[in-house]
Amino acid sequence: MEPLKEMFNQAFYKDYARVFGDTDQNFNSEQFLADVIRDMDSLSLNGRLRNTSLMLRKYLPDDFEQALAVLYTAAPSLRRGYTALVLPDFVSLYGKDHFDRSMEALRYFTTFGSSEFAIREFLKTDLEKTLQMMHHWTDDENVHVRRLASEGSRPRLPWSFKLDAIIENPSLTRGILERLNKDPELYVRKSVANHLNDHSKDNASYLLEVLSSWDSTNKHTSWIIKHASRSLIKKGNPDAMTLFGFGKGLEIELESLNLSENQLSLGDTLQFDFKLTSSELAEQKLVVDYAIHYVKSSGTTSRKVFKLKELVILPGQTVLIGKKQLIQDFTTRKHHSGIHKLEILINGKMAGEASFELIT
Repeated sequence: MEPLKEMFNQAFYKDYARVFGDTDQNFNSEQFLADVIRDMDSLSLNGRLRNTSLMLRKYLPDDFEQALAVLYTAAPSLRRGYTALVLPDFVSLYGKDHFDRSMEALRYFTTFGSSEFAIREFLKTDLEKTLQMMHHWTDDENVHVRRLASEGSRPRLPWSFKLDAIIENPSLTRGILERLNKDPELYVRKSVANHLNDHSKDNASYLLEVLSSWDSTNKHTSWIIKHASRSLIKKGNPDAMTLFGFGKGLEIELESLNLSENQLSLGDTLQFDFKLTSSELAEQKLVVDYAIHYVKSSGTTSRKVFKLKELVILPGQTVLIGKKQLIQDFTTRKHHSGIHKLEILINGKMAGEASFELIT
C-alpha cells in the first residue's frame, strides 16, 4: 500500500504549480516546483503539507490580503480532500494579525477539505473570540462549516494538540454542541458525538449531565447521545449504563464460551461463540462487548474493548452469539507472540474469559 504522504507527490506538485501559475501571472511555477520537491522524500505527510504552505509564502505576494486573493481564486481548481488542508494551514501561519479576514477564509476553505486543524491555532491565540465565531457557524447553511464549529473545537482532536482550556472547562463549547444536536446531516452529528466522547476521558460526569438533559425522543439527538457514550459504555460506567437502560443486577448465565482454535498466526481468524441464558422473570436489556488483552513487545498486555451486540433477552431465553475477527497488523497495532486473553463483557462487567496463543 502506498504511504499516505504520497498524496503530495511530484505529479501532485506539477499540477499544483500549474494552477497557481494560471491564477497569478507573477507566480514562478518552475521555481516553486523545484523548491517544494527538493527535500520531499525526507518529509512525512504533515511535513509535506506544512512545507507546501511555506513554499507558497515564498512565491505568493508578500501582502497577506493579496496572497489570500490568489488562494481564493486557485481553490476551486485544486484537488479536494486532505491536500486541500494546505489552504487553511497557510491562513493559520500568516493570518493571525487579520482575524476577521482569516475567519472568512477558514470558513470558505473548509468546504474544499477541512479547516479543523487551522482553526485551533486561533483558538490557542484568542479562545473567546474564536469560539464566538464558531458559535455563529452553527447556523451556516453549509454542512462543512457547521461541522467545523464542532470538530475544530474538540478538546482532543486526533493529529492535533489538546485544547486544555476546554478540557478544564468543557462548558465553553456546550452552546455550540446544543445548536448542532438536532442537525440533519450525519457528517455533523458524528463530529458532535466525537466531541462529546472526548470528554469521557476527562469529564465523564459533565458528559452524562449534558446527555441526560437532551431530548432523546428526537432521532438525530438520540443518535448523538448513543455514539457520544460509546467509550463510557465500553468501560462499563454505571451511570452511562443507567442512562441507556442497561440493568445493574443482571440475571444472566454465560455458557459454552468456545474458541474454534487455541493457537493462531497472523492472518488467521479468531472465531468464538457462546450462549447467554436469562434466569430473570422480566426481559433484560444487554450490551455485549468483548475485550482482547494484546501482548506488547515488552511482554505485558494492553486491553482493547470491541463492540459486539445490543439485545433484549426475554425471560428464560437462550441466545447464541458469535464473532469472527481477522488477526492482522495495523499502523496503530502490531501483534506479538504470546498468550492473549479474551473476555466477554455484559453491561460492562466481565462474564467469561478464554485464552489463545498467537504466534507471529
